[in-house]
Amino acid sequence: MKAAELTKLTVEELNKELKDLKDELFRLRFQHSINQLDNPNKIPETKRNIARVMTVLQQKKSET
Repeated sequence: MKAAELTKLTVEELNKELKDLKDELFRLRFQHSINQLDNPNKIPETKRNIARVMTVLQQKKSET
């Protein structure tokens, strides 16, 4: 997900997206630990998406 797409979302939507991404990261780590993860590159990609969402959230909080 691009940062430009994230800036269009509301704070509530961003919080939901953050929760979903953290859940996905948990599942990916679990699958990786039991060697069922097909593409291990999804873990750092998900971490980056979490960082993007957190950055946009912080920007929106500082605007108000």
